[in-house]
Amino acid sequence: MNDIFAKDLSGKLVSPCEPGYELLIDDIFSTMETAQELASVSVRDQIRVHELMEKILGKPLDDSTTVLPPFYIDYGKPVKIGKDCFIQQCCTFFGRGGITIGDGVFIGPKCNLITINHDPNPDNRSATYGRPIVIEDKVWIGINSTILSGVRIGYGSIVGAQSVVTKDVPPMTVVAGNPARIIKKIES
Repeated sequence: MNDIFAKDLSGKLVSPCEPGYELLIDDIFSTMETAQELASVSVRDQIRVHELMEKILGKPLDDSTTVLPPFYIDYGKPVKIGKDCFIQQCCTFFGRGGITIGDGVFIGPKCNLITINHDPNPDNRSATYGRPIVIEDKVWIGINSTILSGVRIGYGSIVGAQSVVTKDVPPMTVVAGNPARIIKKIES
């Protein structure tokens, strides 16, 4: 695979020694610079927030979605954010592995969505690989929670504050803790 961007998104190991890696890093740094610019925008100026988010994501952010800066992101093109979402301040998205956020999702302050991991081999630790995160519709992620790579959070679920989600969460479920465990089912 010659395209470093496609290889990175496919989940294969990507090494700093590979041809084209500098292009990936340059795109990441450009995204991070735009996120720095976003950090200086007033939370009340959602028009400007949306302009900068479109630059970060490479596509428009729906007008019904609110993002409160600062918002930290390494790479936005593989990130999809649905309608009627509310993303609080100080969230960090490592989006290289792909993040899909459904409609009506609430993400509390200081939440981390991390799609990238390092090679466990200490001789190749600088190589990384990604796994996508999928957050289905109407999920609520509590303050200071972390969602790790490869996790799917099912429809209507709640992630308790300060949780670390390492495994898929079934729909209509409350999880909490480190690692997050099922606390109860949500009865509608």
